[in-house]
Amino acid sequence: MRSSPATRPPYAPGRIGLGALVALARLPLPLLALLGAALGMLAYALDRRRRRIVAANLNLCFPELAPADARKLMRRHFRALTQSMLCSIGVAWWRTAERLARYVRLKDVGHYHDALARGRRVILLAPHFVNLEIGWLKLSRERPMVTLYREPRRHLLHWAVHRHRLRFGGLAFERRANLKSLIRLIQQDRPFYYLPDIDPGDKAQFVFAPFFGVPAATVTALGRIAQLTQAVVIPCITRQRSWGRGYEITFLPALEQFPSGDEIADARRMNALIEAQVRATPEQYFWVHRRFKTRPPGAPSFYA
Repeated sequence: MRSSPATRPPYAPGRIGLGALVALARLPLPLLALLGAALGMLAYALDRRRRRIVAANLNLCFPELAPADARKLMRRHFRALTQSMLCSIGVAWWRTAERLARYVRLKDVGHYHDALARGRRVILLAPHFVNLEIGWLKLSRERPMVTLYREPRRHLLHWAVHRHRLRFGGLAFERRANLKSLIRLIQQDRPFYYLPDIDPGDKAQFVFAPFFGVPAATVTALGRIAQLTQAVVIPCITRQRSWGRGYEITFLPALEQFPSGDEIADARRMNALIEAQVRATPEQYFWVHRRFKTRPPGAPSFYA
């Protein structure tokens, strides 16, 4: 069913913070990008918990980097992450639809439009780059879409993301809900904006597949949903352009012979595709997520 978040953030300090974001959203994007870069350096210096998570992820995924280069990449990530919070929130949540269209450009969108024109059902494979909300809102404004979400925690940002991502009429289903309604909507030709690359915990169906050479718990739902709906899978990557120049959504060719019938092979293929896109702009991937939290039996935690 369509989500129905609360009408107000759960904490008074959160409401104050949300008001500050509304005010900041009025600033030009280049100024927000500059402010976001400064706040990113402050977050890098003060947020030791997230800094440890990012450091662990980068050490696992880029072991070839010298310590100084890894720290440089980590600082770039904190800048990109905070810029996305200020700039993307400003554009996606409170700017008009016309301004949103002005700030976002599409690259190789023919892969997507051609599939729709041929009457194909479409799953947009949208990895966790820091500006994926922009991609969702831009595309859901142009055509009714559906996505999955996690039940928001009692935190301002989680609450706000959950509420504002539906501003153009998109539909969202909780990840643990019965997926029959989701399947039915895809079969009714609603594109499915699918975020595949989060740690699933121990309650989802997953396999271990390499991501940057590290066994990563990888949900196998993509192949099952594609098979049930007879949908094509088109990778869709949203990136921010430098210093407030807007955003770019890149579409890749539809995956051929997918699903293959082999869940492990399909998971390996998906992770390899995401990895290649991350390598192009590594600072914009969502490294603050504990992607390798779920470990094979007996294996130690990377985040202890």
